[in-house]
Amino acid sequence: MTSGPAVHELVTIALREGGDVATLRRCAQSACRAMSLTGSPLVRLATVVSEVGEHLLGASGLTARLGVEETDVALVSVRFSWRDARQPSSSLLTAATRLLDDCRLLPAGEGGGHQLVLGQRTPTPAASAGELAAETRARLTGAHGGVDLIEALRTQNHQLLAALEESQHQQEELQRLNAELEETNAGVVALYSELASELEETNSGVVALYAELEDKTRQLELAHESKLRFWANVSHELRSPVNSVIALARLLLDSGADPLSDEQHRQVALVQASGSTLLALVDELLDVAKAESGRLEPHHAETDLRPLLHQLRGTLQGIAQPGVALSIPDYVQRGSLVTDEVMLTRILRNVLSNALKFTAGGSVTLDVTEREDEHGRCFVFLVRDTGVGIPADQLERVFEEFYQVRGPHQRGRGGTGLGLPYARRLTELLGGTLTLDSEVGHGTRVVVGIPARPAPEDPSAAPDRAAAADGDGPARVRTGTAQPGERVPRRPPAPGFLLRSVVVVDDDEAFLAGFLPLLHGLVESVTVLTDSGRAVATVEQERPDALLLDLNMPGLDGYEIRRLLAANPATARVPVVVLTALQPSEVDRSRLARVRSVLNKSRLTAEDLATVLTRPPAAPTAREAPGTARPPSSGTEEQR
Repeated sequence: MTSGPAVHELVTIALREGGDVATLRRCAQSACRAMSLTGSPLVRLATVVSEVGEHLLGASGLTARLGVEETDVALVSVRFSWRDARQPSSSLLTAATRLLDDCRLLPAGEGGGHQLVLGQRTPTPAASAGELAAETRARLTGAHGGVDLIEALRTQNHQLLAALEESQHQQEELQRLNAELEETNAGVVALYSELASELEETNSGVVALYAELEDKTRQLELAHESKLRFWANVSHELRSPVNSVIALARLLLDSGADPLSDEQHRQVALVQASGSTLLALVDELLDVAKAESGRLEPHHAETDLRPLLHQLRGTLQGIAQPGVALSIPDYVQRGSLVTDEVMLTRILRNVLSNALKFTAGGSVTLDVTEREDEHGRCFVFLVRDTGVGIPADQLERVFEEFYQVRGPHQRGRGGTGLGLPYARRLTELLGGTLTLDSEVGHGTRVVVGIPARPAPEDPSAAPDRAAAADGDGPARVRTGTAQPGERVPRRPPAPGFLLRSVVVVDDDEAFLAGFLPLLHGLVESVTVLTDSGRAVATVEQERPDALLLDLNMPGLDGYEIRRLLAANPATARVPVVVLTALQPSEVDRSRLARVRSVLNKSRLTAEDLATVLTRPPAAPTAREAPGTARPPSSGTEEQR
């Protein structure tokens, strides 16, 4: 039989009245402090011990034994013992179980007695429990003997009564004084009873409040997680139809498409621009959700500010209001900057866009400086505008998600309220700071500080990151349609781009309507499948020159199709090009070994397809059998 943990008894107190419960509470607090248990755990143990003592007060033979048990650490325990059938209430036991590390109601023994054990773990190692228990026992024994004023008063009363029995002929003055003393005692007892009742109500409320607070905390955590999941799911669901809208608009605007009237051309261009804006908002919403959940990580690489600022200048010049001068310098940096170029671009674009939105006249200026501070070399981006400004009491609230400063200046200016919070989150991920000061009617200053290099303690090396700017030009679109599941012949392609056949597997028919014309002139015939379950059999039957594969599909997804093809010697050598609406960080590259390329649907052009489809496949190594998976490298895979 295995022996229980060693127990060092500190003090045993007979609980006959309320004062004894107060003494037990003080002794328990002293024992906790001796064992280095403080703060909320101490308060919880003392509160539950008081509540249980008051509840059981009056039970036959009620005692409380305070001790220290040696488990993996020292555990302060209080063992209540009594002989009659009284039991603690179920609500009290439930609250005690939730608040303490140990709460056990032991079954009645042979003598009919009951025991309730309450315990709280301490940070003190079990090896030190014996010595600390001995010191605590000595202090508690001395304190237990002389600090209870009510017990001292009771003793004096007994002595006075004994003196009255021995001296039956006391003077009348002594009788008068004794009567006054009895009256005073009655007042003290009444006051004590009133205070004890109030304390009992307070203790009951505290126990219930602790339980309620813990429930609310769990509910808030669940609500926060649900919010992040909702953001991520909505963003993913919106991205595919928005990509289709942008692709179809590009087809209509292409020089090879049927001609449009000037008004139609303007309207379609507006659709394309609106779709691009919506896609940027969806990406930002998804990034905010990732940042909240800790899944958004920067990809550091050498960054050249001059083309970055040139791109910002060309992108934002068109959104400035008439009479507003946008100044972005043609800055040539002196030192190296290693950061996430995409994140830095989004930070500056959000800050500058926000400044342009609320500046009706004057200027919006971006200045760039390099300097040394206590943390090392950094780049400082200062954005100044002459706009409406922000009230002093709103300066911190503008960094709350979805919050927008109310006022007449807001009319006619849309927005989600994510720009500045998103910019600050990205800045913090890059190890920098974003500060803002403003004055109503005089404009706003935003200072973004970015370290020249990531912090040394950051273990992540800068991974190979996709060039986000590739494929931004208009796609070359030709007329022609393909119905899902049927083979469509194509006219002979231009020299150098010939492929006999390809298989396209994608369940998004809106995307296919804009994508299939890009294959015109590149491929002789195209087989389109919207049912991913037929993909493996179709590839094995037709042996195409390439497979164009979506990742997110009902049934078999792109990852599983790629695995099944690689495991089959008849299909293992078919080149696979992945088409996805996912961000590069969301693609599981470990499951896409030896794919020829991973292309982003929102930036896909005919030139991208021509380059990827005509690229010679990488030769397998000597140890690779056909169909053997090999991790992708920077030379065999690109992410656009």
